[in-house]
Amino acid sequence: MIIRRLTADDLEAVWMFRLQSLQNNPEAFGSTYEETLQSGKERMLHRLQQGDRMFYLGAFEEELVGIVLFSREEGSKFQHRGFVTSMAVHPEKRGHGIGKALIQALIAQAKQLEGVDQLELGVVTVNSAARRLYHSLGFEVYGITPRALKLGEQYWDEELMVFDLS
Repeated sequence: MIIRRLTADDLEAVWMFRLQSLQNNPEAFGSTYEETLQSGKERMLHRLQQGDRMFYLGAFEEELVGIVLFSREEGSKFQHRGFVTSMAVHPEKRGHGIGKALIQALIAQAKQLEGVDQLELGVVTVNSAARRLYHSLGFEVYGITPRALKLGEQYWDEELMVFDLS
């Protein structure tokens, strides 16, 4: 398995992977399949071109099998916080260490960024595999947002987690 930063050259693979992830696990993401289609590939391309402020990491086993997004806000009071979002592993590849390797690589890259002191993420409470993964890597729960996500009449609570990079 190879893990690397994704670039504009990876746009088509990332776009298709993201759409499949939204279809496979709609409860795990803040955006929907339809919203993502509507916002279009340009938004994804913009994310792929942000450098150290926002970047995707991708895991490859011949093809793209997992992604995760790192981002940080621009405001001076928020620069110390990095956010982990859009984490997804192909359903057939789950349980093989790909998610762990992606998060470990993201942690390693975040530690190299000047001024980033912590990573934060939210994970739906029904995703026990992801919650176990984050706990195993040292993320700590600092709260729960009840009914954080809603799709139709279904709600999902979100566990809020933080990782100290120091």
